[in-house]
Amino acid sequence: MEYFQTIYSSGLPHRAITVYMYLYDRADRDKSCWPAIPTMARELGMSRSTIKRALNDLASAGYLRKEYRYRENGSYTSNLYTLL
Repeated sequence: MEYFQTIYSSGLPHRAITVYMYLYDRADRDKSCWPAIPTMARELGMSRSTIKRALNDLASAGYLRKEYRYRENGSYTSNLYTLL
């Protein structure tokens, strides 16, 4: 739980802390994961717009890096989230 002390005392809204913990739980060894926004919304019981605001909060505060991912044909596939 010590790992979370920094984010608990960050002053971020509870939505951002909840999403951060969700991503942390699903991250690989590189602290990266790629869940879909609708999946996060469904599993956390939040709206998609709330998830998007939380992700923006985390990125703005320096806790998260978001990268767009694309298929070989150039179409959008998902976001890669890396916890910092």
